[in-house]
Amino acid sequence: MTTPQPLEPALRELLLAAPTAGLSAQLRALGIQGVSIEGVTPVRPGAKLVGVARTLRYLPLREDLFREHGGGYNAQKRLFDDVGEGEVIVIEARGDSRAGTLGDILAARAVSRGAAGIVTDGAVRDVDALAALTMPVFALAGHPAVLGRAHVPWEHDVTIACGGATVQPGDVIVGDTDGVIVIPRGMVDKVVTAALVQEEEDAWVAARVSEGHPLDGLFPMNADWRARYEASHPAGEER
Repeated sequence: MTTPQPLEPALRELLLAAPTAGLSAQLRALGIQGVSIEGVTPVRPGAKLVGVARTLRYLPLREDLFREHGGGYNAQKRLFDDVGEGEVIVIEARGDSRAGTLGDILAARAVSRGAAGIVTDGAVRDVDALAALTMPVFALAGHPAVLGRAHVPWEHDVTIACGGATVQPGDVIVGDTDGVIVIPRGMVDKVVTAALVQEEEDAWVAARVSEGHPLDGLFPMNADWRARYEASHPAGEER
């Protein structure tokens, strides 16, 4: 497997400042719609996640296959031992929350490796312990049962489907309270720059609305309001 390229520190800082809603809107403007990992929420409220995807795929439980692939040094343990700094483990659990896809020990291993976070479209165990971590974890639900009740850990670092979104190793993962999105690596610079510009415009519009101006012509801005905005943001001014 080719190790995913880490994010440059400056790009990571830009992504930390950009909301997933704004990033999603810019991807949609580029014709990329299927980027939302549906249903997952942060185990620790308010957590922000930015990193590069490493992927893990679980199959539905079949007892004979679990005997072959579930025990010992399986695909799950291999990935958690190998995940690197700034990487996000993204787990395909098929939206099945009938068992945990990881717990506190595996999460602790990811923290010790410098992982940026974990996203699973299944459940997690040890929710209180995961919520206490500085590393963000996004999941569908909590569940007390172990992996083998519903899942067979099958393979890692392959293209997967997580929460209805296709995720490839090396994709950029961003998550916040609104949810988690997947950004193709080749688009990330353009998308985050446009999202932050739009975020600044939206903040200016919100301030005008708070002053009592009606939405018509302001949201979105017509030519008159656009001129006012540009006048308040001279060319070359640091934004």
